[in-house]
Amino acid sequence: MMLFNKSFLWILLFINIIGTVYGYDWYMWQLEITEPIFWIFVPDSPTASLFFCFVIIGWLLNTNFRLFEALAFITLVKYGVWAVVMNLLTLNETGSIGAAGWMLVISHGAMALQGVLYWRNYKFGLISIMLAVIWTLHNDVIDYVFGQMPIYGDLMKFIDNIGYFTFWLSIGCIALAVWNWKRRHKIVTVQTQQVS
Repeated sequence: MMLFNKSFLWILLFINIIGTVYGYDWYMWQLEITEPIFWIFVPDSPTASLFFCFVIIGWLLNTNFRLFEALAFITLVKYGVWAVVMNLLTLNETGSIGAAGWMLVISHGAMALQGVLYWRNYKFGLISIMLAVIWTLHNDVIDYVFGQMPIYGDLMKFIDNIGYFTFWLSIGCIALAVWNWKRRHKIVTVQTQQVS
């Protein structure tokens, strides 16, 4: 299958590296007005794609970096969907998001999609999921309790609603990761029983 072809994975790695660098650059203006203690929690989407870069590197090396897989899967889907929704809400509020806004919709939609497309390739276990859950929910607390969420000027008046939506989006993505793990665990159990 093309998705798992090593040449394609190299291309995907390159695309994700470029997207990650662009994403961190996009957040520079917000990082400049952010206390250094919060820096690691501000650029959500580029950090998600950075996690996926490590995942792809693992696959290219014929191994699985399981913690990065759990982090990547949860955060790629979460922040991919989140950014699409925020930009569409901005469009609804302002009537226009411009070329940059549509680029964000497409790129973040693709970000979430790639997280799902590699569904069968993940090998993360329950401990990796638990650590990813701590990261994800802690990030939500930093964003919406300490006020470090990505700044969307026209949507800041809805910040409480956005925080509530984001929390449940996190829970949904965590549930998907658990379902993925349980499904893989069940398949392995059935195969083991068949062999024995």
